[in-house]
Amino acid sequence: MSSPSSGSIWKQPLPVWAIAFAAVVSFMGIGLVDPILPSIATSLDATPTQTELLFTSYLAVTGAAMFFTSWVSSRIGTKATLLIGLAVVVVFAFLSAISGSVDEIIGFRAGWGLGNALFISTALAAIVGAAAGGSSAAIIIYEAALGLGIAVGPLVGGLLGEVSWRGPFFGVTTLMAVAFIAIVTMLRMPKQERSPLHLSAPFRALGRPALGILAVTALFYNIAFFILLAYSPFPLGFGAIQIGWTFFGWGVALAITSVFLAPALIRAWGLRNTLTVMLPLLAIDLVVAGFIVDSKAGLVTCIIIGGLILGVCNTVLTEAVMEATDLPRSVASSAYSGVRFLGGAIAPPLATALADAFSSTIPYWFAGASAAIAALVIIFGRRTLRRIDAHAASEVEEAEAIAVGDAAAGA
Repeated sequence: MSSPSSGSIWKQPLPVWAIAFAAVVSFMGIGLVDPILPSIATSLDATPTQTELLFTSYLAVTGAAMFFTSWVSSRIGTKATLLIGLAVVVVFAFLSAISGSVDEIIGFRAGWGLGNALFISTALAAIVGAAAGGSSAAIIIYEAALGLGIAVGPLVGGLLGEVSWRGPFFGVTTLMAVAFIAIVTMLRMPKQERSPLHLSAPFRALGRPALGILAVTALFYNIAFFILLAYSPFPLGFGAIQIGWTFFGWGVALAITSVFLAPALIRAWGLRNTLTVMLPLLAIDLVVAGFIVDSKAGLVTCIIIGGLILGVCNTVLTEAVMEATDLPRSVASSAYSGVRFLGGAIAPPLATALADAFSSTIPYWFAGASAAIAALVIIFGRRTLRRIDAHAASEVEEAEAIAVGDAAAGA
């Protein structure tokens, strides 16, 4: 990891920005299909639950593959793993675009998820390793890329989806190919002796109490996250472009708080206290969304407020995982991300099943209950999580001091 004194949060080596650009495009893939779910359901004669499986197959394979990405990257290297992941996404995004049935898209989204897993977990570890300003600076950059990608994804999906539901898939194919070229030409990884990791390393990592608690928290948190993201297009009843703009606002809110508000709250309250406050706020927002689900304006408001809260939670959870153990960061990232994405895989079809069985209110209340459970896991695990605040406080203070110093120097 680079020394904190080597630069400000935003003055980073070229490899960091190459990976960050590719990460933006990669995260676009999560929300890209959101605005076109109703369109796919209509065009391919699919039920809402079938279309939600576009999220499930993608996230389930992403989550399962995450457990093995650190094993792969420790053998073939970071750059090769990133490139293979991007290439796999390009292939399966293109195949999704030319599909003739919803079942084909579900299958190709699973392949897409495999490529995404190889890229995402390796990207986080690579940015942390290459960034100037310490791990806190790296995580802020990573979360900024996540927020920007999630914000732009639905908007691009909505704009291209107005032409055809195939448009967003062709769009991500093109952008991922550009990201592939950026990594090939801009990323120069230093030659290092490889230390191949054991295949069971991420599974054994979950046995570490602090990392295990954070993984369980992320499981329930991601259920709430993806019910809000993947289910909301159906009760909103908007066209593709209106859904795109709604979730663009959601993503912008997420990006702003992940980059600017989260570090301030971590410095003021610490990681544990921030989660203890923000997760119950998320639960309240989701419960309110359930009460006012028939009001389009009210539901859009809850979605945007949810984005503000989720941005903080994303950054805090990611930083907590990086500081929870002395394990290699790639191992911690693989273990945590594997559990987290499996939570996201459960959520979308479960939400539509609950809506079909009861009403459109119940999925949001279920999501709120999941967020509340995540908060309780943090509260009951506070003693075990003391380590994360001890490490993170100094990192954040150092990184922000550098940023303030650079700003003063440039004034």
